[in-house]
Amino acid sequence: MVTPPEIAWIVPIIMPFIIGLLVGFIVKHTIKLMFAVAALVILLVFTGVISITYQDIFTQALKFLPNIIGTGSGLVDMLPYSSLTFIIGLALGLWKG
Repeated sequence: MVTPPEIAWIVPIIMPFIIGLLVGFIVKHTIKLMFAVAALVILLVFTGVISITYQDIFTQALKFLPNIIGTGSGLVDMLPYSSLTFIIGLALGLWKG
């Protein structure tokens, strides 16, 4: 399938916008989920169902954070974050998502 030249110039403008919308939507819902999990953990610690020490949190962070940072840095290189349409889509995805 060949894109007609009359509308071919729209594709590089629309694709970063759509990617920005999706990333904004995903980030917004991920942040909401993280707050919900944190509230649940705080509630469970407060009621005494689980006990967490600072050393436990520190040990788990040292185990998981390098993997998360490595994965995230590879994904950031794929995003067209220098595109104005991506930034507009990201803002709309975060706001309305």
